[in-house]
Amino acid sequence: MAIQASQKNASAIRKAAVIGSGVMGAGIAAHLANAGMRVVLLDVVPQTLTAEEERQGLTLADAKVRNRLAATAVARMGKATPAQLYDPSWTSRITPGNLDDHLAALSEADWIVEAVVERLDIKREVLAKIEAARSPGTIVSTNTSGLSAASMVEGRSEEFRRHFGVTHFFNPPRYMKLVEIVGTAETSPEVIRLLTDICEQRLGKGVVLAKDTPNFIANRIGTYGMLITLEDTLAFGLTVEEADALTGPAMGRPKTATLRMLDLVGLDTLLHVVDNVRERSNDPAEQAIFARPPLLERLAASGRLGEKTGAGFYRKVKGKGGSEIETLRLDTLEYGPKRPVSSPVIDASKAAKGAAGKVNALLRTDPRDRYAKFAWSTIKKTLLYAAAQVGIIADSISDIDRAMRWGFNWELGPFELWDAIGLRDSVQRMQKEGDTIPAWVSAWLEAGNESFYKTEGSERVYAASGAYKREETEADSISIAALKASGKTVFSTSGASLIDIGDDVALLEFHSQNNAIGGDILSAITQSAKEVSQNWRGLVLANEGRNFCVGANLMLLLMEAQSGEWDEVEEIIRFFQSSMLQLKRLDRPVVAAPHRMTLGGGVEACLPADQIIYSPETYFGLVETGVGLIPAGGGCKEAAAMAAERALAASGGKPGGDLQPHLNLLFETIALAKASSSGFEVSRLGLMRPQDRVIMRQEARIAEAKRAVLELDRAGYSPPAEGRIRVAGREGSAVLKVAVQAMRLGGHISEHDALIAGKLGAVLAGGDIQPGAEVSEQYLLDLECEAFLSLCGERKTQERMSHMLATGKPLRN
Repeated sequence: MAIQASQKNASAIRKAAVIGSGVMGAGIAAHLANAGMRVVLLDVVPQTLTAEEERQGLTLADAKVRNRLAATAVARMGKATPAQLYDPSWTSRITPGNLDDHLAALSEADWIVEAVVERLDIKREVLAKIEAARSPGTIVSTNTSGLSAASMVEGRSEEFRRHFGVTHFFNPPRYMKLVEIVGTAETSPEVIRLLTDICEQRLGKGVVLAKDTPNFIANRIGTYGMLITLEDTLAFGLTVEEADALTGPAMGRPKTATLRMLDLVGLDTLLHVVDNVRERSNDPAEQAIFARPPLLERLAASGRLGEKTGAGFYRKVKGKGGSEIETLRLDTLEYGPKRPVSSPVIDASKAAKGAAGKVNALLRTDPRDRYAKFAWSTIKKTLLYAAAQVGIIADSISDIDRAMRWGFNWELGPFELWDAIGLRDSVQRMQKEGDTIPAWVSAWLEAGNESFYKTEGSERVYAASGAYKREETEADSISIAALKASGKTVFSTSGASLIDIGDDVALLEFHSQNNAIGGDILSAITQSAKEVSQNWRGLVLANEGRNFCVGANLMLLLMEAQSGEWDEVEEIIRFFQSSMLQLKRLDRPVVAAPHRMTLGGGVEACLPADQIIYSPETYFGLVETGVGLIPAGGGCKEAAAMAAERALAASGGKPGGDLQPHLNLLFETIALAKASSSGFEVSRLGLMRPQDRVIMRQEARIAEAKRAVLELDRAGYSPPAEGRIRVAGREGSAVLKVAVQAMRLGGHISEHDALIAGKLGAVLAGGDIQPGAEVSEQYLLDLECEAFLSLCGERKTQERMSHMLATGKPLRN
């Protein structure tokens, strides 16, 4: 029996049902499984047999046929790219079925998600079936990108309507942070709260509350922005390349910009969204804004819908040198070679730092420039439109900004962008150009306010109903930026800062370029270790960069190696090793909280910590072999120690357990430069320790790491004693060498790969010593350093390093 709504909290949602196994339904089902829920995935019963089913002698009555749609969706999950599941084996959490035979399963569900095709009549039909099967009190939500929630539940019972709302996931559900939650006038506030808690706490999402209006928040403003950009592209006579060069990172938006984004979304999909707003609006001005652009209609009529049909504003063609990208000529609708775009305005934007700096450079470098005029026109119209929607699509400008950041990956939401370019000055310019300013914005300025947002202490406040209101922070989150803004920085260097995060816990934040580890960060680690030992209860390693850390400063290493400055290279390695040992030997607890790309040196910075709190989207790996090197900041030493600890545990604590199988896994992981595709997969790669764990909400990782520090401190923390590490020795090294030789003879790796792997195996096994010997940490660090230095001197390694720096991709040579 399902848990009643009045008894539910987010943690009590254990069983879910998803209706519809298409792209969105399957993605939602996969992410519910990621959160540990047991999921029933249902779809319609097929009306015809496939050719393969006919060959197998199946009939329409066979369960395999009747469950085909959902079962096929589940089978694809484990192989999907990008991955839908944190671990492919979690398909076992999802049971496929069909709406005719398995509807009764809905009575056991704690949450039912309807995700069928975007047609009101079909959704109504499915919701009627759900009502007949669900237990009273079970929450039901629909995944829709903008259909009317109230219209969907017409004819349903009052009890059903109270427990119904919209949970609009963005695609792909695993990766996109935004969920728009929408209730009707009859939806219980308790249901909205519960759906919010589930999405935030269990699924790790960012929730905004939208009103039941066409296309809600993000798609409404995002679609308007695309239409205006297309209109201005034609009005200013810009090319496809020029429009995207100006509306991507130059405006603090993704590289997909506008027209490339249209191709990815699909021109037919955009036209559907446009139609939905226009047809549901009673405002002639709004209907005119959302009229179908003739250009899009012509492209759609010719079958050019974007990436799904191979051509839209861009198309990929085979040329003499491989695939080439062509762009649409907007005057002839023919294609031609993609053309580079450059101008002083664009160059100034590229050189500027941060989204605010880039957009100001774009608008102000030369306001008379055609590109600057285009940028101002599109930005101005989008800002005015967003302001006009306050109170219509959402009550909060904070929710509107979050929706655009989380749903469209804008670095700044519209009101944050307005502040960045200067609210009062920009409004005065708009007025001079004859634009109508929304009354509430004019009133806000007349009251003497200069911005929509400002910081008070460590909190941000925003404009709301004529006064500043405290912005709700995401539950259980700690903002490093807000702490720094409120003066909580203990010290700061060019590469890192130590910050007070409360309760006598300090946080070390990397902020070098790409958070790559160089001397500045290593010096900050040394300084932090001394400061924390004297004055703090513990240390958290975390940051809010795009990635936690992409590794060591490869450029510096390459320059020293090419110059033959081997003493300098060794000094860098020794400094790295000693810094990591300082973290490991610190007499205060250390907890690392990595996120996204945590590679090479980034992993080595985490492994000395007493505990690692992974976010689900952590891509964790010792990948140095990809640039012709091996881990030498303690990574090999820590891997050897993990193998020894696992052998001891496997033998029930008795000395002499077999090291080889544990060593083999770690050797394969490091030699093949494997990185996890999620925080959960770190375990399968052999790099997760028993005390480490993954939390679903990335935004909670710093708060969780802080709690772990405090718990270790309360338990009477003492640093791990420097023990001896049992190694496999020459016999273990020989086993690894045989595997390397087999791969080399089979043509799976190059000669240089074999050289690197051989040195790696020797270090992990402890070198040419007696099997089972116990060695010191320093002994293994010396082996790391020696192997690293020898590989740095190899011409092919230097070629790999140069290629990685130039292209961002590994070189096989």
